[in-house]
Parts: sequence; structure tokens; C-alpha cells
Amino acid sequence: MAHRNAYMTDELEAIFEQTLDFVAREVKPHGEAWEEAGQVPREVLRRMGGLGMLGLRVPEALGGVGLGPIASAAFSEALGSSTFGGFDVTVLVHTDMAGPHLVNSGTPEQHARYLPGVLSGETILSIAVTEPDAGSDVAGLRTTARRDGKGFRIDGRKTFITNAVYGDLTIVAARTNPDDRYGISMFLVPAGTPGFSVSKKLDKHGWRCSDTAELAFDDVYVEEEQLLGTLHRGFYETMRNFQNERMVLVGMGVGAAQAAIDLTVDYTRARAAFGGRLFDLGAIRQRLAMQQAKLDAVRASMYHAAWLGEQGVDNVKAMSGVKAWGAEVVNQIMYDCTQFHGGMGFMRESAIERMYRDARVLTIGGGATEVMLEEVAKRSGQGG
Repeated sequence: MAHRNAYMTDELEAIFEQTLDFVAREVKPHGEAWEEAGQVPREVLRRMGGLGMLGLRVPEALGGVGLGPIASAAFSEALGSSTFGGFDVTVLVHTDMAGPHLVNSGTPEQHARYLPGVLSGETILSIAVTEPDAGSDVAGLRTTARRDGKGFRIDGRKTFITNAVYGDLTIVAARTNPDDRYGISMFLVPAGTPGFSVSKKLDKHGWRCSDTAELAFDDVYVEEEQLLGTLHRGFYETMRNFQNERMVLVGMGVGAAQAAIDLTVDYTRARAAFGGRLFDLGAIRQRLAMQQAKLDAVRASMYHAAWLGEQGVDNVKAMSGVKAWGAEVVNQIMYDCTQFHGGMGFMRESAIERMYRDARVLTIGGGATEVMLEEVAKRSGQGG
């Protein structure tokens, strides 16, 4: 099998192809209806679970496939071909943003209780870190969890939380040590827990088929066994997964941007203009070629940063740079592709109009471009 890059194996190539095939058959024909509904049907996620697609990063001993970061890079890129960013992020929050916290920090009892449902798609995860006054500044969060007998009581607000409207289990970050800026812990809070509610379903610019919520925690009691990981160490445990979160956001953007270029090449080759086809114009051909070259560079950088992580090398600088530059490039590509669709690109009926909107949040979510650039700047002078 011809590998698309030096980091891919036969197994990863098979996963990539399986995912492309799944989204072509199960997502693309139905995505418009999901956008209207503001929800990805649970049955689709359960089908993915049945195919083993939700457990690529879960160790074999826990029922998963046991692969590393490169698998997430390949999976997210293939998902991006769906052209529905809301679908992509619904899956990736479950598998690569919330899931790793349960896998990495969970006790054997927590794994036994929750992972079978997570892997099957019966238990959909969300992760609640962001607050009205704390986004990229995780240490600034104000939600508190105070001791009460053998458990804790959680109070606070969260916002922009993906999968939280229809999700089953939310991993909640809360301050447990008021005297330490980094004294944060993580808790497993099932939907329906008294005092835990969706205060508002949010109406978004893009990612329309993913459900996003404001959450309220009003005197929410959780047992000791719902503490995920080490008390007061949740900030550091959260940081551990940030590179993966950044990577899959770039990955889904890369997949979508490639789909956008392909769509636009087809459109401009078919579109009659000035006695020929739009693609005959050098300005259009060359701008598309330049965007393809930039996208190829982003893709290569992403897989390289994933490979560094898989080798156990600190990849914060590399992945932060990929997130900063890659998300901006994806948006530039969507801009040009919308432009080259002309008036059709401005119509809700065209895929590129939706893709343009979906891409916009990639420079914001999972660490804004400006925050990512600071991560790179702090490490400048340290080589690659």
C-alpha cells in the first residue's frame, strides 16, 4: 500500500481509508439535516463505536486499539473530508479531547464503569473547562468544588462546551485549592446529576450540527470516586492532553481544506468564463496551487509534531506552531475557495459557504492563535 507520508503504517492507512469511506456514506448525504437539527444522531456515533473508531487511542488492555498520536492525526484528517465541521468535532471531543482524560487519569474502577460505553458510543463525553471569564487561561477558572463529607459540592458556570447538550458524561474542571492558582481538579459528572443543568444551548456561526452549551453547576454533589485523577493536579493533567487537542483541530481543518481545494478545482474547471473555463485563468490556477502547497506543508508539520509526541519528545513548541499557522492557513484556503465560487460561494446551498463558516473557529478553539504564538515565543531559541 502506498503511504501518504513517512509516518503512516499499513494499519493507519487502513483506518484513514475506512474513515473516508464511512463519512462519504454515512455523513455527507445526511449532514444538512443534522445542521438544521443542531445535533448529530446518536445512532451514527454508535455505528462508529461498533467499527472500533472511538477507541483508537485507548490501550488494548482497556478494550481499545492502542495506537498513538499519529492515529489521531490521520483519523481527524479523514473526518475532515466530511465537510461538516460540526460532525468532526462531535466525534473528536469524545475521542481526543475528553476521552484521554478518562484513559490517562482514571482508576481501574472508573475505566470498568465508563469505558465500555465510551468505546461503543453509548456514553458520549464532553469536557467542561472553559468559563465565561476563563478560556485559554485555564488557571483562571472560577468554578469551585469544596469538600463535603466524603464527596464534593461543585458550583459555577461553564460555556462553549461541545457535546454537553446531549452528552452523557461531562469531565468538569473545578478549583479545589483556593490558595493555589493551579489548584484545580477534574470530576466525572453524569447528565441528570441534581443541580447540573444545561442553562442554554448556544447558537453558533459554524459547526451547526454540533451541540454546544452553557452549563450551570448549582450545589452539585459528587462522590469521592467521581474525582478523576489526583486532587489539585487537574491543571497539569489537562495540560498533558492539550497538544493532542490542538493537533486534531488542525487535522480536521486539513481534511476540510483539502476537500475545499478539490471542490474548487472541480468547480473552476467546469465554470464557463471569458471564452474558456475559470481554471484557465492563471491567477486562479496559481492561487489554488499556492494554497495546496501551504496545505501540504501544514499537513507535513502536523504529522511530524505528532511523531515527536509519539517518540516521547516534548512537542509543545512544534504543535503550538502547527496550530497557530495551520488554522490560519485553513482559513485562508476557505477564503480563496469561497472567492472562486463567485456568487455561489455566498449561497447557503453551497458546501463551501458552510465550510468557510466552520473553519473560522479553528483559530479560536483549543488555544487561540495568539496564545499558541506565545507558546512558540517562550521556547524560541530552542531549535526545532
